[in-house]
Amino acid sequence: MNAIEEQVLDCFPSGSYALSALLRLVDIVESDQVPTAAVECRIQPRLLINPNFISRHANAPERLLMLVMHELHHVLLGHTTLFETVTYADNFVFDCVINALISRMFPQADHLAFLTEFYSDKKFPECLLRPPTRWNGNSVRRLPRAIRDLPDDCQTDVEEVYRSLYSEAGITYQEVYDILPRLLDGDVVAVVPLLGEHGKNGSNGGDLENRSPVLFDVVRSIVEEWPQPPDPIRGRSLADIIKQETVSARSIPSNRAILRSLLMKVADKAGAGRIRRMGDSRMFTPTPVPLLDRRSTVLRALGAEPLFYSGSTTLRRRMPLADRVHVYVDVSGSMNGIKDAIYGALIDCREWIDSDVHLFSNTISDVSHRDIRKGIVKTTGGTDVACVASHMRTNGVRRACIITDGWVGEPRGGNRTTMSEAKLGVAYAGHSVNMVDLSNVADHVATLNL
Repeated sequence: MNAIEEQVLDCFPSGSYALSALLRLVDIVESDQVPTAAVECRIQPRLLINPNFISRHANAPERLLMLVMHELHHVLLGHTTLFETVTYADNFVFDCVINALISRMFPQADHLAFLTEFYSDKKFPECLLRPPTRWNGNSVRRLPRAIRDLPDDCQTDVEEVYRSLYSEAGITYQEVYDILPRLLDGDVVAVVPLLGEHGKNGSNGGDLENRSPVLFDVVRSIVEEWPQPPDPIRGRSLADIIKQETVSARSIPSNRAILRSLLMKVADKAGAGRIRRMGDSRMFTPTPVPLLDRRSTVLRALGAEPLFYSGSTTLRRRMPLADRVHVYVDVSGSMNGIKDAIYGALIDCREWIDSDVHLFSNTISDVSHRDIRKGIVKTTGGTDVACVASHMRTNGVRRACIITDGWVGEPRGGNRTTMSEAKLGVAYAGHSVNMVDLSNVADHVATLNL
């Protein structure tokens, strides 16, 4: 282990954060090719750290921890999966959100000193990248001087964003993005030093799940263990932006049989045809036996005697199953390029599926079968199976099927209990499939063809 590796290991609390897995996977090397730090997300990932920057700005374990956490968040967010062209203003807003999040995770003075000493509260917009001086971790008592010196016509908007980032009120990423970029001059933002690597192939490069899936999984497990603030910031990452797009459904005949078979296993039904059950059905039939009904009453009032009356009988017959299978479809960024085939399979098997299809990324978006035929997709670009478990728990879903590439995160705690107690099928689809995350909760699995 080299000196820089020892420093990184020493900055984390002992016995936590799955660091041994990270250090086995990532080479930690000194490099003057990056201004601060960066993760090369390739087959053999490397964590590059500039030793001069460390000696000047992160020469204490608490400060180095904040730098590493900032960079790992860039790894997870994958900014370019949500924006085709990332501007200086975009990168600036990314760092505003990340710095506020890690500050609320570790509000101790020794940790915050990394940001408060690196960024000045007397310069705008630089002051937005750091918490207030003598911040209590919950609310903003005094605004940075640079914000107080702004003209009245923009001070109110900037103050609202800043107070929300560093207070219990919270703020969504979209709100930050809507307000700040129109107030930030591109040339001014371009000279503000940002942490991490914002280049094309750096840690914020898109499609990380496919470029380095093992790294993504390890980093995700580390971040899941980080202490969360008591009142997390709403929309603390880019993964909270819901965007709508459309795809052209592509029907693959074999997928109909594969998905239908899986759905029938989840529904505890066998054989061909629709999912049905035995039940009582009321059938209306004419009868000569006098009965009181509306038609005979009217005829008698007109002086005519009816020959037949409207009667009914109850028959035992096979009826369509009332509670069909709830289908959750992964529409995250890693599913790009295969959503058309999945939508084709959904259309082919719609009679086995609940009235709504549940699209999930970091949140659930219900769409009708008509929307599926139109190819409507609503996604944040991120992935988190917790929203699926929460939806199942809230709505009492007992039979469910998840269509995904498997990169959804391992269900834990109450989420794992909810999914384990339900009858759950998983249909895997994708160019890089992960069958580990859901292996402990899936009762039946299948693989769709692309």
